[in-house]
Amino acid sequence: MSIYKFTLLVFLFFISCQNSSKQNIEQLTSKIKNQVSEIKGDVAVAFLDLEDETNSVFLNVDEKFHAASTMKIPVMIELFKQQSEGKINLNDSILLKNEFKSIVDGSLYTMDIGEDSDDVIYSKINTKQKISDLMYNMVTLSSNLATNILIEIVDAKKTTQTMASLGANNMKVLRGVEDIKAYKLGLSNSTTAKDLLIIMKALAKEKAGLKEDCNRMIAILKEQKWNDMIPKYLPKNLEIAHKTGSITGVHHDAAIVYLPNGKKYVLVLLSKNLKDFDKGTDQLAKISKSIYDFVSQ
Repeated sequence: MSIYKFTLLVFLFFISCQNSSKQNIEQLTSKIKNQVSEIKGDVAVAFLDLEDETNSVFLNVDEKFHAASTMKIPVMIELFKQQSEGKINLNDSILLKNEFKSIVDGSLYTMDIGEDSDDVIYSKINTKQKISDLMYNMVTLSSNLATNILIEIVDAKKTTQTMASLGANNMKVLRGVEDIKAYKLGLSNSTTAKDLLIIMKALAKEKAGLKEDCNRMIAILKEQKWNDMIPKYLPKNLEIAHKTGSITGVHHDAAIVYLPNGKKYVLVLLSKNLKDFDKGTDQLAKISKSIYDFVSQ
């Protein structure tokens, strides 16, 4: 075979593979759109294959959503950043309290144990707790009390600025949790699927801080206790670093999914105005399964 014919065959094979990959991602996108259409509510999907970024699905990724507990990822990133700058030490202990100031007028409010997913922490009020332990609870148990204490340490504005430096310009961390006065005025933490994807990609690529810090943050995210969305229908042996968030009519999940063969991808699922929270969550979990099936084929 001549070099010319060999080169031509290689070129045609390359074009064939490209067309096949494009066709496959188009089929995946169509399937996900159909799955989204079955959800009574507003949904955003951001999927990016970190091994081949041409494999991606972006649906409503610029739409703004209440961040719910996904804002705890930026708070964790900011904690590690400030430690790397010598401003704080995550091994230090601080007094655990339940009294916070509204960003509206500085008036005091307290957290309600009945509204928090971490009830054990309330038995430790007025005792000293390590910042690193509070951070762990904030992420893995989604502790609201721990979150508010940590936001006071790092400052919400600085957290938002750090997210902007990563390229997540629409991730806004304005306040802690249960600041009802701020909520009534529409002053809430917000995000888009694109911004959460940027943040999770930065963690996966070890660009969200020092390399060792990114690895520590991912290890914490892998110990997430709430697994009813992205991991629900995936193999139990998968490593999934993720953070969920939910309030009335809202349910989110943002993840880095690690496959046994070394592949990894980022997936962000956001929802709001859910008419049926449980059915909507289950359908979002099925979208996660569709994406896993695509990547692992």
